[in-house]
Amino acid sequence: MQTELHTPGALLSPDGRLAQVGWSRQPLLDCNLESARFYRWRALQRWRIKRWDYYGLTTPTDFYSFTIADIGYLGSVFAYRINFVTGAYHEVTLTIPLARGVILPRNSTEGESVYDNGKVRLLFRAEPQARSLSVNWPNFGGQDLRAEVTLHLPSAHESMVIVVPIAGHRFYDNRKVNCLPAEGWLELGGERTELRPAESLGNMDWGRGVWEYDSFWVWASASGFLPDGRRAGLNMGYGFGDTSAATEHALILNGRIHKLDQVDFAYDSTDFMRPWRMTSPDGRVDLEFVPFQERVAMTDFKLLFSEVHQIFGRYRGTVRADDGEGVRLDDLIGFAEEHHARW
Repeated sequence: MQTELHTPGALLSPDGRLAQVGWSRQPLLDCNLESARFYRWRALQRWRIKRWDYYGLTTPTDFYSFTIADIGYLGSVFAYRINFVTGAYHEVTLTIPLARGVILPRNSTEGESVYDNGKVRLLFRAEPQARSLSVNWPNFGGQDLRAEVTLHLPSAHESMVIVVPIAGHRFYDNRKVNCLPAEGWLELGGERTELRPAESLGNMDWGRGVWEYDSFWVWASASGFLPDGRRAGLNMGYGFGDTSAATEHALILNGRIHKLDQVDFAYDSTDFMRPWRMTSPDGRVDLEFVPFQERVAMTDFKLLFSEVHQIFGRYRGTVRADDGEGVRLDDLIGFAEEHHARW
C-alpha cells in the first residue's frame, strides 16, 4: 500500500491532477498551486486553496505552538501554550478577512512565512540547515509573548511527506517533521525559558491543498527522548483523503523515518480524555495514549466552521522499527486530535 516517491517534479499536471501520488522522505515536488483546476471559473479557485505553516515546541514543562494560515477567504494566526505541570492553557487567535497580510512561501524548503499587523508579528524563515522562528505577541492573555528559536534541520533529517488525492481534482500536499533539536528562548510575562537541544524539540506541519467542504481528520504526534538519549517521535493520522497509495504513519528515530503501514485508532469521541489505543494489523504498533489535558479550539461563522479537540497525553507501548527493533515508549509526551471543518 505504500508508494515511495523518488523523482522530483511538479505537484500538479497541466490538467490540475496530481502528477505523482505517494510518500517521500524529503520534499520533492514543486507546489505549483497555480495549476489547480477544480472550478470552471478559475478566479474562484484561490478561495478554496488552503495553506498553513504550523510549528510546535516541546520543552520539559510546556508545549508552545505558532501558526500562520491562509484558508482562502480567511487568514488564521494563532499561538497557544500548555503547561504539563500545572495544566495552565492559554490561546489567542487572530481571524483575518481575506487573509490580508498573510505571506506564505511556495514550497516548504524556501522563503519566509510572515504576519505583521504592526503589533503582533510572526516570522518563520527556512534556512539551509534550520528553521528560525521569531514571535512578538503583546498582550497574549495579559502577558507579552516573545520567542527567538532555531530548530535544527540538517539535510539528512528525514520528513514524513505525503501527496494524496481527495475527491475530484482536490488534493493534499503535506510535510511533517518531528524531533528537531531546539535552541534559543521563549519569554512569557518577562519569564524567560532557555531552550537547549538536549531537552527541547520542535515539530513542523506544512500543508497545502484543496479539501472538500465537509472535512474530518485525526492527527497524532510526539517528539521526545528515549532513556538511551535517542530522539524518538511519532506521526500518525487519517481521514484527509485517499490514502490507498500512502499513509502518513511513521516512527522517527534520530531523524530517520521508519515507515508504518496501517494504524487503527480506538477512542471515545464523546469523552476524549479516556485512554486512546493505536494498533496496527501487522503488529508493529501497540500503543496506549493516556490524556492529561484537552485543548478545544472552535470557529463558528455558520457557513465556515472548525472544531478541534487536541488532547495532550503520554504514549506508552511499543513500535517496531524497520530493522525489527521493538522501540519501547514510556510516557512519551505528545498529542492526538480530532478535527471537523466546513471550509
